[in-house]
Parts: sequence; structure tokens; C-alpha cells
Amino acid sequence: MRIVFMGTPDFAVPSLEALIEAGHQVVGVFSQPDKPVGRHQNKLQPPPVKVCAQARGIPVFQPEKLRDGTALQLLRELSPEMIAAVAYGRLLPEEILTLPPRGCINVHASLLPKYRGSAPINWAVINGETETGITIMYMAPELDAGDMIARAVTPIGPDESAEELYGRLARMGGTLLAETAAQIEAGAAQRIPQDHSQATLAPMLSRALSPIDWTRSAREIHNQIRGLFPWPAASTDVISGQTIKVFQSETTGETASACPGTVVSAGREGIGVACGDGKVLRLTVLQPPGSKRMSAAAYLAGHPLRL
Repeated sequence: MRIVFMGTPDFAVPSLEALIEAGHQVVGVFSQPDKPVGRHQNKLQPPPVKVCAQARGIPVFQPEKLRDGTALQLLRELSPEMIAAVAYGRLLPEEILTLPPRGCINVHASLLPKYRGSAPINWAVINGETETGITIMYMAPELDAGDMIARAVTPIGPDESAEELYGRLARMGGTLLAETAAQIEAGAAQRIPQDHSQATLAPMLSRALSPIDWTRSAREIHNQIRGLFPWPAASTDVISGQTIKVFQSETTGETASACPGTVVSAGREGIGVACGDGKVLRLTVLQPPGSKRMSAAAYLAGHPLRL
């Protein structure tokens, strides 16, 4: 099947590779423009999907806009039977959605209709979900609202970080996309409308989510820490008065009568802080201002605490 692939970050790479390995003819790849990086923003870094496509000898297109007719003309020349989008980062206009005869499909990292939006993996972890998965749907003009074709479910470990889950779901997405493309090619794909009344949103992450509110329960704070890893990362100032990033934590089952946000223990295992439910959360990996990420034990070696 002639396919145009649209994707940008490393999450989309396993899906592109899965289509190629399944024998489909990927006639072109659309990706976001290269991003400036470095201290002076004077170097351009290509997105991972572009790097993968170029290594496979597939033409790459990086239009700044999708609604000025340029992308539409390129797609007409490529004449795809289907468009597959994975974390491309842009909504497709209707004239593109209706172009390929077998439709435009999208790989989304949640069990739709829950967690529509740009950060479904992070919000599933932050909200303490015990399972998530991949949904493949036909694309619609509205964000993540199209008819579903296939889903795959996976549990979320109680201590699993968003970064760890990201990698697992990326691989799951590639496997399910290859299976779904085969169904579409055979004319056997189903269409299951979403229940829009059950939709929830997973908006973009920002640093405004980072500060820890210690009046919340230990489990809620633990979920925040692992859900915001590696970016923007949770943060707190209760340890030293300075804002310190917190990358990993452990629920201990220990209790403390101290006020929420009070440091109650500090040692090789980590720094224990009292939470709003009377339990202690142990912080194990930190990053002080101007320093590298380090274990709590390494931090305490240079910054001993008096309790």
C-alpha cells in the first residue's frame, strides 16, 4: 500500500519502521521543521522521524504550514492510498483528510476517548491510572475525535515513569499500526464511534505543573513526580529553601505527625518528607540549582541536613 507517514518525535519512529518492515511503500514522510538547539540556538536539529526516513532513503517534507495549498499539492503528487500520522503535532485540514482513498489514520497513546491531546502518557501517570494503551483511529477535523479502528491495552506500573511508559507505548503503537494497516488494505477495518461524553483532555505540559503541594497524599505526589519525568520535572523548596527538581521518589508506608512539607528523615536511602495524608514520601533522585542530577545520598554528602 502506498502510504505517506506524518510524525516528528522519537515516539513515532517505531511506527514508521513497522510500516516499512511490513512491506508497505512509504512514498514520503512529513515532519515538523528542524529546531534550533544549543546555547546560542545557532544549530538546527532534525526531528527523529526525519533522521529515520533519510536513513531509509525516503523523501522528507517539512512544510511550515498545511493550509496554504503547498502540502496539499505535494500530497497529490505523492498519491498515497493512506496517510498514517503519529505525533505529527498538527491538525490536518479537511482537504488533506479527504485526499487518500483509504483515509487518514492516527496512532494515539491513550485509550480514547480518555486523554485527548498532546500529553496523554504524562496525564495518565499523573492521575494515577492503572492502565492505558494505544488507540488507532480515523482522523477527524476535531482533535483525537475520529472513529476508532483498534486498541491495545497495557498496565501502568505503580512506580513506572512517564518516560518508561513512553518507550513501551511507542513500540506498541508500531505493532498495532502494522496490524491495522493490513486490515485497512484488506477492507476489513472496523469503525467504532467514540463516546464524546466520556472524553477527557491531556493538555500540553508546562513548568507551572512542577511545584509540589505537600498537602496532597504521598501517592498523588509520587504520581506527579513520575508523570513529569523527565520534563518539566516536579520541584520543591522544602529541602534547602532553593527550588530543587525531584526526578524519583518512593512511597514508604511510613507515617509522620509532622506538618506537610516537613523533612522528617535524611540518609542513604533518600530524604523523607511528610505529606498531607500523614504518610512519608522518600525523595531519591534530585537536581539542585546549577548542578547535575544526583542521588539524594550524593546530595546529602555535600548538603547535610539538620533535622
